[in-house]
Amino acid sequence: MTARVAINGYGRIGRCILRALYEEGKRGAMQVVAINDLGDTHTNAHLTRYDTAHGRFGAAVAMDGDDMLVDGDRIRVIAERDPAQLPWAELGVDVVLECTGLFRSRDKAGMHLSAGAGRVVISA
Repeated sequence: MTARVAINGYGRIGRCILRALYEEGKRGAMQVVAINDLGDTHTNAHLTRYDTAHGRFGAAVAMDGDDMLVDGDRIRVIAERDPAQLPWAELGVDVVLECTGLFRSRDKAGMHLSAGAGRVVISA
């Protein structure tokens, strides 16, 4: 079964996670369905394509409105400050990868659970 994953915070860690899933062939195990980041979709797509440390991303990256397409996989891009307001239930998110560095406590990370996520993994 493929886990439906959302990335909250698309800085260095969030982008490296997405990149690793595609480069290591883990798309069958995990499908990124959403990215929540305050940056706009155009900037996030550009930062996904080009990385100063890792070079160019081998997967095709495009935009379609507010969505980012990675090798044809549609990823919804959201800009919401409050994790409790995120559409995790609507998107069927199994796991949120919390990569902002802001929601590290059980109570704060628990806002993702209130929004409908099954689990939260804190990166920092």
